[in-house]
Amino acid sequence: MARDLTQFALDALKPSERRREVPDGHARGLFYVLQPSGAASWAFRYRFGGKPKKLTLGSSDLGLKAARERAAEARLALARGNDPAAVKREAKVAARAAAAEPERDLVETVVSTFIERYAKKQTREKTWRETERLLTREVVGAWRGRRLSAIKRSDVHDLLDKITDRPAPIVANRTFAALRRMCSWAEERGLIDASPCGKVRAPAPEQTRDRILSDDEIRVAWAAFDQVGWPFGHLAKLLLLSGQRLSEVAGMHWTEVDLGAKTWTIPKTRAKNQQEHVVPLSESALRILEALPQIEGGRTSVGLVFTTNGKTAVSGFSKAKRAFDKAIDAAKLDHWTLHDLRRSCASGMASLGIAPHIVESVLNHRSGTIKGVARVYNRYNYLSEKTSALQAWGRHLDTLISGAEAGNVVELAKARG
Repeated sequence: MARDLTQFALDALKPSERRREVPDGHARGLFYVLQPSGAASWAFRYRFGGKPKKLTLGSSDLGLKAARERAAEARLALARGNDPAAVKREAKVAARAAAAEPERDLVETVVSTFIERYAKKQTREKTWRETERLLTREVVGAWRGRRLSAIKRSDVHDLLDKITDRPAPIVANRTFAALRRMCSWAEERGLIDASPCGKVRAPAPEQTRDRILSDDEIRVAWAAFDQVGWPFGHLAKLLLLSGQRLSEVAGMHWTEVDLGAKTWTIPKTRAKNQQEHVVPLSESALRILEALPQIEGGRTSVGLVFTTNGKTAVSGFSKAKRAFDKAIDAAKLDHWTLHDLRRSCASGMASLGIAPHIVESVLNHRSGTIKGVARVYNRYNYLSEKTSALQAWGRHLDTLISGAEAGNVVELAKARG
């Protein structure tokens, strides 16, 4: 069985008298090809129409991560019934046919075409809009009027260094990811001979957050939510009570909420993993929803729950976070984010004895304790268990906030299943 390739292992490879093809166990069909001369490239081997075929992905400058991304795109083309090599040839023919257009490879033109031809068709709206924003502000803003074919690796480093030094290291990472994908796309279409992002690494390290709020911090945060009030205070409470994502709670529609059945159904068009998700509403969550102000147009027109104008969902979460922080003594609660509320909900349920797969089901995660074939065949939605889990968590929060005695624990015992 082929092992996963690493950059360290690739750097250690030495040419031999014969041509070598080293498979990547991480990406099916991907091979690192090393010639006796020392020249190296990436190739994707597959079968189409019953015949073995090979697609050259690029030189070794492409890098391991980018090569895996291109191999994944080739597998996607196969899944759609297309020959990846034919798709590449057609793209190059189209690019050569349009090569007479003198401004075709201007940075601003490439960005615009990339968004229209690739990002809008291959990624979700939220993703392509963020990609467009980053490329327009950071890349076009710095390189407007320059040809992408004239951009060098040193230019990429200079661009990322300036963003990092603002300081905005995470923005630099996101910009680099968007630029690298765009340049790979431009290379595939024959707009440039080679991506200037080859052998360039993300400029800043990123750490996975594991911040959860303690019981005392939850009390402090809840008091701040009360002080800030509508709409963000109520929204933050639902984040903590439900464990759902900020975008999903902020974009909640009344048509998704069934107060009688005590459920909130997030449609697949709004769920991050594009899977419809039923969220049981605890008594605490129901009290919040039932007490929300009636915004003209909110329930009858666009149906948004969190709206101040009846037309659009609330936004400006950074401003809301600053309002919460202003209401909080930093000595009691510091270095927290709104996403920490989701993590705190998950950790809190686990501390109550809720089984991991039930917690994951509440969060609408599609990886973790149930994987692979088991995930495919396990279609049970755990609605009863999720209901018990969120009811138990809601009562636990009520106890924390009010200091009252905990209620009946029958629901908690059910949720442990």
